[in-house]
Amino acid sequence: MKTFHELYLDILKQETAQGRELEGEYDPYHLDCLLHPERHAPVVFADSCEQCEFDKACENSCIFDAFEHGEDGSVTINKEKCVGCGACVDACKLERLAENKDVVPVLRALREKEKKVYALVAPAFWGQFGEEVTTGKLRAAFKAMGFQGMIEVAVFADILTLKEALEFDANITGQKDYQLTSCCCPVWISLIRNLYHELMPHVPASVSPMIAAGRVVKQLHPGAVTVFIGPCIAKKKEAREPDIADAVDYVLTFREVKDMFEAAELRPELLGEDDKEHSSRAGRIYARTGGVSQAVKETVKQLNPSRSIEVRAEQADGVPACRAMIERLKNGEATANFFEGMACNGGCVGGPKAILDRDEGKRNVEQYAEKAEYRTPLENPFVMELLSRLGFDTIEEFLEKSDLFVRQF
Repeated sequence: MKTFHELYLDILKQETAQGRELEGEYDPYHLDCLLHPERHAPVVFADSCEQCEFDKACENSCIFDAFEHGEDGSVTINKEKCVGCGACVDACKLERLAENKDVVPVLRALREKEKKVYALVAPAFWGQFGEEVTTGKLRAAFKAMGFQGMIEVAVFADILTLKEALEFDANITGQKDYQLTSCCCPVWISLIRNLYHELMPHVPASVSPMIAAGRVVKQLHPGAVTVFIGPCIAKKKEAREPDIADAVDYVLTFREVKDMFEAAELRPELLGEDDKEHSSRAGRIYARTGGVSQAVKETVKQLNPSRSIEVRAEQADGVPACRAMIERLKNGEATANFFEGMACNGGCVGGPKAILDRDEGKRNVEQYAEKAEYRTPLENPFVMELLSRLGFDTIEEFLEKSDLFVRQF
């Protein structure tokens, strides 16, 4: 019987070739995972795990208690509890766990001519598909695959930077006030919601840049299909959370996209340029630890140069470090007023499905950030133009009526 990964590659080749009959034997569970990923958790079983010689390392690594045991001794992953942090995938020495994959539904959507499918690419993308693959070449590659266009999510990180800076300026007025940033990392938010719920009043009700991008694209292009692309497994779960499931239809990792390019024999580095960058440095540095804090700090300074309380940021990456930071905060040992958590070491560039190692990914992000024409969203005329198209005439109106960028925790 073919393994999960072999079956995945077979189906990918067949779907890229516009569908042939499946050949050989297959596991019905694996086939259902690939054809109907929405039925399953962000992490699925790539092989049987009836016997384990590593004392259930995967299960013990899950702080969200997503592993469940049936009366017959079977083990399942609860798709409601699993947040896709990937800790269990790393812990499984036998490689019996894998990320859920949205490739097949995406390829089928691309083949439906009446659908306009947009690629929403995470800020960590720079350099992931090769040194020669510029933003314009990557956009051209997605269009060659059948996407209507490619949108940089960094533009929406700009918008969320502006929102969080406005929230900070409005609400952090005393020395003991503080804000837990809500942008970027769904595992960080799940950690607070599930284990430290009493701190939720300090989290601005902001969606992530991914959700903001999906909602805006769907508002400007009714009927559009949105596909987020990044290094993260947890985004697959975030996209299906009931209160924000209106934004993103599918989530692909960088490695899934690399597989798609290879199956289609598409080499982005050989394509022409299709340039349309609109993001500032602030939005681009969201991809690495400390980027959100730095972006918000610089924007707050521009918003209110005379304010007496500046952004004093503390960051943590990796779930253990995030928990330790929260405990220091709860114990009154922290002196910061802006706390940024990232579940992956190094931030998004250290995501489990990044193609490059996190140090190289961080260097690439910094390089791309320095190429930006503007430093902050307040300097970025495209941000203001986009907000105007969405019906916000002033910054104050954006803060008060920005339903597109708000969620109710």
